[in-house]
Amino acid sequence: MPDLTNQCETILPVENPALRDYLKIYQAIDLDFLEQIQAAGLAVDVPAGRPAADKIKRLKSLGAIGRNADKSLYSNWLSPACAACRQGIDSISLYLSLMCPRHCYYCFNPNQEAYSYYLANQRDCIRELAALYKANQKLKYIALTGGEPLLHHRETIEFFRYAKSNFKRVHTRLYTAGDLLDRPLLQQLQETQLDEIRFSIKLEDSAATIRQIYEHICWAKEYIPHVLVEMPVIPGSLQKMRHLLRDLDELGVTGINLLEFCFPFHNAAEFRKRSFTIKNPPFQVLYNYRYAGGLPVSQSETACLELIEFAIREKLRLGVHYCSLENKFTEQIYQQNSRHYKLFPLTYFSPHDFFLKTAKVFGDDIPTALRELKSHKTSPYRLDKKYGYLEIPVQAVPRLKKLDLAIGLCSHIIENREGKPCLRELKVDVIRTGGFDIRQL
Repeated sequence: MPDLTNQCETILPVENPALRDYLKIYQAIDLDFLEQIQAAGLAVDVPAGRPAADKIKRLKSLGAIGRNADKSLYSNWLSPACAACRQGIDSISLYLSLMCPRHCYYCFNPNQEAYSYYLANQRDCIRELAALYKANQKLKYIALTGGEPLLHHRETIEFFRYAKSNFKRVHTRLYTAGDLLDRPLLQQLQETQLDEIRFSIKLEDSAATIRQIYEHICWAKEYIPHVLVEMPVIPGSLQKMRHLLRDLDELGVTGINLLEFCFPFHNAAEFRKRSFTIKNPPFQVLYNYRYAGGLPVSQSETACLELIEFAIREKLRLGVHYCSLENKFTEQIYQQNSRHYKLFPLTYFSPHDFFLKTAKVFGDDIPTALRELKSHKTSPYRLDKKYGYLEIPVQAVPRLKKLDLAIGLCSHIIENREGKPCLRELKVDVIRTGGFDIRQL
């Protein structure tokens, strides 16, 4: 394994020694995390920042739509359920069990809570929906996933029938590998008024198996309004994925969701065998995210963006949507921060990434900054003697514009500790007050 010491270099050519020392705290945290990945048996890619930025800019110039601070991009069409998942408002996804006949080496279901139990037992999802209905929860999007829901086809039909009967104007969708579909089952799903069905396709399957899924997709188009494919894009599969997009377009599929391929914290040997490496940095903001997907694999994002450009240039009709791992995190961040952020008066709730932002001036820059802030009658602020910083609202940073100081832009999340909301700092970026624009937060 390579030495990671030089792979974690936070941008540290900062003149202010107090700020530099503070950044080193986070550099050490990042380094420790990457070393844990290596200890699990996975190689870490060289640090790349966000090399997709230029590619994303070009895609937008070609007509692609960027969402969620460009963590999601699409051309032609996007499922309304995908648009809603950014904040997770009025939306829920449930599974009947985690049983599945597929056994994909990259499946992240083993990370789910009570995985072993739900391999052998079912959840009463209708009871869960009934409890939400009784609590007057206004659900607009309801999904059933797995495992493979169609291993329990009667319960699947009952679930969607209940959803449509009790939650008015709700959008329903089903996730399936598609193997177990037949026309009688599709007829029953149509009778529940199912809005959307999402197939998964595994490129490692035989040509005969993929042809069978194509046939089932064609059947589904006769019964279900929106038929999609959703699958991870595995590095090295770009040419096969281009052929797949052409095939799906010819079949008249509504769209495809291209997912960032991830290491699911197990099966490390399978990932080593294929020479996969983990994207560095794995996350823009390091945190214990509850989405069970794992760690992003290097080069998957690049391939996803290439496929959007391919679809645009080939004038394919189907919607092509790239959903990054970061895109799946924002619902959690929004839910944790949107409820109680007003309890923390120094913070700014970012409409772009939903983290709470503050700014910190360090060391010898503090007296100068304080004089400038007081001349503008700016308050509140907080002095921290332990780490030697002055914490201010980001709205006050323009008051320091003429000083052009290097300061810390901090990202926070609210956690519940002993029944009380608590603010936790997760990341510090270096910005200069002279070029600060709050509209970019």
